[in-house]
Amino acid sequence: MENMKLFIANKKYSSWSLRPWILFKEKAIPFEEQLVPLDFETGNQRYKDFNPVGKVPALQQGDLAVWDSLAIMEYLAELYPEKSLWPKDPKSRAHARSIVAEMHSGFMDLRNECPMNMCREPSKITMSDGVKNDVERIEAIWADCLEKYQGPFLFGEFSIADAMYAPVVNRLYAYDIDCKPSTKTYCDTMKSLEAWQSWQRDADEEPWVIARAEK
Repeated sequence: MENMKLFIANKKYSSWSLRPWILFKEKAIPFEEQLVPLDFETGNQRYKDFNPVGKVPALQQGDLAVWDSLAIMEYLAELYPEKSLWPKDPKSRAHARSIVAEMHSGFMDLRNECPMNMCREPSKITMSDGVKNDVERIEAIWADCLEKYQGPFLFGEFSIADAMYAPVVNRLYAYDIDCKPSTKTYCDTMKSLEAWQSWQRDADEEPWVIARAEK
């Protein structure tokens, strides 16, 4: 199999980069990492060198380019069926895909008002009703999955679903958002992963600061 290269942006800020990266790492799928820092002044023109839409993350394998976090993870699921990136049971898999799709296209208030920042000193902000509704819905999704599939991850073992919701774990912590005990337990489980801690260490060492993401 040809080598895969994953292009990502700053580990401190790039929520979409974290998603496939943590899946690669947690599932021990070999890949090469290429970090290209965000540059809002030039519109991230360098990204078009490896992705026609000029965004990250992007995956290259030979002459194949795959962009969008979920598309990358779906491709990995097809390449490595033995890794159980999706639940094996069809109904559980459909459930997982449903909550992943909801994350992929929703929760815009939480995303916009609480951008991912791996190095933010935890502190509260004034949350809009939209953010409160987003957090309430996410907590309901997590509680339902953890009860139904008995944890410690959303569908028992780590899957694409956990990778998709990983940036939320940071947001809940960084903005000191009041959560239910089950939510905190799940967040602690995610943050205990070696893959998470590796990403955090790298984020802590990054020299770049983007003022617009420092809320």
